[in-house]
Amino acid sequence: MKVTNGEKEQLSNAIDRMNEGLDVFIQLYNESENDEPLIQFEDETADLIRQVRDSYGQEQLNEKLNTIIKQILSISLSKEEPDE
Repeated sequence: MKVTNGEKEQLSNAIDRMNEGLDVFIQLYNESENDEPLIQFEDETADLIRQVRDSYGQEQLNEKLNTIIKQILSISLSKEEPDE
């Protein structure tokens, strides 16, 4: 394949950009972690959560669930603390 010096420079630059992009993908892959859910919901519970999300929105659902879970866990943890 015959190319001019300008075309050769363009090809070289394109290859450099492709290599930089590939390096970014490799770095993202190497830094990736498995996404494991904290809670495994039963099917019935997951369906109810979806219904509430669809009715009230994701943000309101997140706020309510976070509040409820914090309260439950704080009660559970306070019961485990030894009496002073």
